Amino acid sequence: MKKQGSWVLWGSATLGFLFLYLPIISLVIYSFNESKLVTVWGGWSLKWYGELFRNEQILNAAALSFKVAFISATLAVVLGTMAGFALQRMGKFKGKLIFSGWISAPLVMPEVITGLSLLLLFVALESLFGWPAGRGTLTIIIAHTTFCMAYVAVIVQSRLAGFDETLEEAAMDLGAKPSSLFFLVTLPLIMPAILAGWLLSFTMSLDDLVIASFVSGPGNSTLPMVIFSKVRLGVTPEVNALATLMILIVAVGVLVAMFQMRKRPQPE
Repeated sequence: MKKQGSWVLWGSATLGFLFLYLPIISLVIYSFNESKLVTVWGGWSLKWYGELFRNEQILNAAALSFKVAFISATLAVVLGTMAGFALQRMGKFKGKLIFSGWISAPLVMPEVITGLSLLLLFVALESLFGWPAGRGTLTIIIAHTTFCMAYVAVIVQSRLAGFDETLEEAAMDLGAKPSSLFFLVTLPLIMPAILAGWLLSFTMSLDDLVIASFVSGPGNSTLPMVIFSKVRLGVTPEVNALATLMILIVAVGVLVAMFQMRKRPQPE
């Protein structure tokens, strides 16, 4: 009976992995397809990678997406960490429930509602103050920072909830000033949560399509927007080549992280 259960477990796991990774494998294979028709195999070729690096629209969109994702993730980490500290360390204060609700709202709000509300906000600000002037890179960064900081705040707050405050008390007993206490004790201990929040924010900003579609302007299309516009007209081999390169980058990042974790000395 135990052996039968193990076979069922292995079979279910195999089917699950095949369901997840077979489409990715087929995408990678067809990125080397000689034929312009995605569904017709015409032999092995690297020409679509060359076409990809000559496609200025995709390259400009990729550069914009990485720029927006980096700035948005950095701003979201700063603001989200401050919000997480306020929620966890400041105790009860007036308006804490409302503040907590505002922080949590982007987590459950549909992206369509978030994008539309931000668009209306930017239009109102422009008509009243003249800023921001039109929709573009700045409005995309503000929008992405707005919903990414909520995720960072939750991650940092969760890390602080399980934080051993006796370490800070010991540092204060040894004469540490508040600034030294934060930068030398608290910050290093919560740095894994901050890095996790940054990576999550970077990924979500890079992947966002709906919100960016609302708050972007002409000439400021992000990579997901360009890919979506091309897919609507039919998947091209260039899109397969682009997706393969992104999969390669992610795979290299995962392997490097696994290698670094293996190098760390294991606690006895």
